[in-house]
Amino acid sequence: MMKTYAVQVENGKQGENDEPSVGPVYRSILAKDGFPPLDSNTNTSWEVFRFAAEKYPQNKMLGWREFTNEKAGHYLWKTYKEIYEEVLNVGSALQQLGAQRGSRIGIYGVNCPQWVVAMEACNGYSLICVPLYDTLGAGAVDYIIEHAEIEFVFVQDKKVEQLLSSDCSSAKKIKAMVSFTSLTREQSSNAAKHGIKVFSWNEFLHMGKEYPCDPHPPRPLDICTIMYTSGTCGNPKGVILTHENYASCVKGIDLFLEQFEDKMTVDDVYLSFLPLAHVIDRVVEEYFFHKGASVGYYQGDVNALRDDLMELKPTVFAGVPRVFERIHEGVLKALQELRPLRRMIFNILYNHKLFWMRSGYKHKNASPLADFLAFHKVHAQLGGRIRLLISGGAPLSTEIEEFLKVTSCAFFVQAYGLTETCGPSTAGLPDEMTMVGAVGVPSAYVDLRLEAVPEMGYDPLGIPSRGEVCIRGKTVFTGYYKNPELTKEAIRDGWFHTGDIGEMNSDGVLKIIDRKKNIFKLSQGEYVAVEYLEKVYSCASILEDVCL
Repeated sequence: MMKTYAVQVENGKQGENDEPSVGPVYRSILAKDGFPPLDSNTNTSWEVFRFAAEKYPQNKMLGWREFTNEKAGHYLWKTYKEIYEEVLNVGSALQQLGAQRGSRIGIYGVNCPQWVVAMEACNGYSLICVPLYDTLGAGAVDYIIEHAEIEFVFVQDKKVEQLLSSDCSSAKKIKAMVSFTSLTREQSSNAAKHGIKVFSWNEFLHMGKEYPCDPHPPRPLDICTIMYTSGTCGNPKGVILTHENYASCVKGIDLFLEQFEDKMTVDDVYLSFLPLAHVIDRVVEEYFFHKGASVGYYQGDVNALRDDLMELKPTVFAGVPRVFERIHEGVLKALQELRPLRRMIFNILYNHKLFWMRSGYKHKNASPLADFLAFHKVHAQLGGRIRLLISGGAPLSTEIEEFLKVTSCAFFVQAYGLTETCGPSTAGLPDEMTMVGAVGVPSAYVDLRLEAVPEMGYDPLGIPSRGEVCIRGKTVFTGYYKNPELTKEAIRDGWFHTGDIGEMNSDGVLKIIDRKKNIFKLSQGEYVAVEYLEKVYSCASILEDVCL
């Protein structure tokens, strides 16, 4: 394992002429002499997939569950070769309909193989993928279609009515709509009234077979996707991410994980349930494609996630803190139902294993006896094959992180990143207990530094070093679509200002401690950080969710 986490490549400096002070610049030890060059055959998102399809044609790539009498069955799979052929057919059909380099293609629906096929068709034919995500707020889909000037849409059958409703007036500008499955007569008729051509998935594949067209590979700096993310207020912001952004992120994850004894292999399986319209799930899936490994999709119901875990038996699982909070709550509830003696034995075993993990032992060597007697049951609840758990998207409590590191019988890490940084900019190290509560060290293609926030009392040159987290590098976005003012505000002197407040130690390990904008000043002059209060209130077991 890496003994040095990060290196300092620039010194901090005091602010002058009303400029804020900035802390030292830290970079991954993997990039101490500069960012590593990308492989010539995988320097775009398209090449990552194309090369994998060529190298691993018969490996299982994408899996899903079909329903019989409203009950989910076993996972069905398509190989890399089969998916690649579908991608060429979808891309050819889009060309036949008039899609040209740079055309914006919307994708609207839950995670499924069709989502990824449509995405990869965009990559291969130099089209711009624009995920549509309705939970960004009322009217968000309508706004994104208008703002991004979307011409073609791939849509889940359950989302068709929302797309064609009176609340989505921009849909009239769409030239064609392709269903993930098929459309009813009523849906087809309604689309025709809007002047939209409609196709079932199989019809579209057939069109591509009849009119084949070779891919038009993108260049590294071409726009890969415009991913919309919620703003502090107002309309969603369109984050422009290039093919180089994605390729760099995938390469960075690969370089990072290669440092450790437990390697990722073609036999690894990822359970995808975080929305593909969010950057974290897409990046993890692209990394799995790069390795020739498998991705299985949940059945579309978060409440049935445990059933999907037991059926798929994944080796890697990424989730937001609320998911891991529920796992934690479930284990504690089961413990309360045990007799006092068995609860006492569990706690003794827990503290025994935690002691040895804190002493430097790996989780699988700290106490095999404790794993055998107690913790294998927690591991079984996650499918029985989990090797790596990843938490991101929001802060996770130190208590839950430590608990799962001990009881899951798997590596558990936190990662930190934003849509604007194309996913994880930092990640914790497996089995490194000193990083509990932190989000880890810089990835291979970013620089990190902290900037002073005087109005909140944060000084990056103080002890400890605290300030706004600023990021630059190969994975940072190029700007907000059609919004140069907001871009100028977010990216200053080449540094993206995240709005998050971090604490950095001398090893380059980052901890997120606050949010720059999410504070309120009460009438008596007191500042209140709502994210901290949400974290406190969410500890109450009677609360399902909380928002301040």
